[in-house]
Amino acid sequence: MTVPEVLSLLSIGGIAGFINVLSAGGSMLTLPLLMFLGLPPQVANGTNRVAITLQSVMAVSSFHRMGHGNLMVSLHLAIPAVLGSLLGAWVATGVPDAVFQFVLVVAMIGASVFMLLPQPKLDTRPLTTDRLGPAIYLAMFVIGVYGGFIQVGVGVLFIVVLYHMLKIDLRQVNVLKVSIVLLFTFAALLVFAFSGQVRWGMGLTLAVGNVTGAFIAARVNMGEQGAKWVKWITLTMVVAILIRLAMF
Repeated sequence: MTVPEVLSLLSIGGIAGFINVLSAGGSMLTLPLLMFLGLPPQVANGTNRVAITLQSVMAVSSFHRMGHGNLMVSLHLAIPAVLGSLLGAWVATGVPDAVFQFVLVVAMIGASVFMLLPQPKLDTRPLTTDRLGPAIYLAMFVIGVYGGFIQVGVGVLFIVVLYHMLKIDLRQVNVLKVSIVLLFTFAALLVFAFSGQVRWGMGLTLAVGNVTGAFIAARVNMGEQGAKWVKWITLTMVVAILIRLAMF
């Protein structure tokens, strides 16, 4: 890699890591960058998972050091998401690029509609596994399939589903989201790596930027205005993703 390539991976990775932890859509920046640097779409899709995995490690560890986390609930929700991710990643290793775009448009339109629905009446009790039912497990599996297939915007789906189905505040949603994303993205990364669709040098360089952005975002999320940041950055990224797709 040349110096300009390294600098672009670090800088765009930092922005993407910040966006991904607070909301979603950072892969809208990193996937085109990896393709611009010469990677085929499928390889860029796999290589991007290296940075997402390591950024999620940073976010999860930061949240736990600050005393925020729900290990049992995260693990329960992650199991169907990981199973879905393995299926989605396996399918993604051999489908045309046009399929990616179609799936992404449908998912983002649906997520934006749900995100704009009136705020649900929040349940302020500590979230425990007995509040999880078949519907949320099914939703996690479906999101896992999508996330394994294509990473872009998967955080939007997690935010919408967890917020409206579990009725917990957006800061708690984000803590759960990064834990689940870590586990199911690692599972998808293994599938892409096994298929030879990961370029580790670029992925690890991008990850340095992502991890830095994730470190900063974890602290913003826990601030007093964190929930507002989550909602409006999410909506902004949904609109940006749809506008970008409409240009092609």
